[in-house]
Amino acid sequence: MAKIKKIDHVALVVGDIETALSFWRDALGLKLEHIQDAPREKSAIAFLPVGGVEVELVQPTSDDSGIAKYLEKRGPGMHHICLEVDDIEAMLTQLKEKDVQLIHKEPVLGDGGKKYAFIHPKAAFGVLVELYELP
Repeated sequence: MAKIKKIDHVALVVGDIETALSFWRDALGLKLEHIQDAPREKSAIAFLPVGGVEVELVQPTSDDSGIAKYLEKRGPGMHHICLEVDDIEAMLTQLKEKDVQLIHKEPVLGDGGKKYAFIHPKAAFGVLVELYELP
C-alpha cells in the first residue's frame, strides 16, 4: 500500500513575487532559497524552506497560463498543498479504487525525473492536492 511520506510544499499564487517577498522574507524572516522559471507552467516560483517544508510563491509569467487564470478568478492565496508519496502509481491506483476524482489519472514526469499528479479539489473538500514522488 502506498504511503504519504510528508508535506513537501504549500504553493501560494501571487501577482508579483517581489511584492510577496516583502512579507514572507522581509517581515517573517523566511530565507529565499532561489527563484526558478517554470516554462511548462508559464510561471516563476520562489522557494522558501521552513521546517523541512517549502512555501512556494507562484507568479504567472503569461496571461494565458493556468496560474494566471486562477489568480484572475480567485485572487492571490493558497493554490495547493503537495504531499510526497513513496509510490505515486500505487497511490493513484488506490485513489481510483476509492472513486476519488483525479485531474491526472497517470503521473506526469516533471523536471529531474520527479513524478506528480493532482487530485481534483472537489474530492478534497475544496483543496487542490498534488502528489509528488522523487526519483
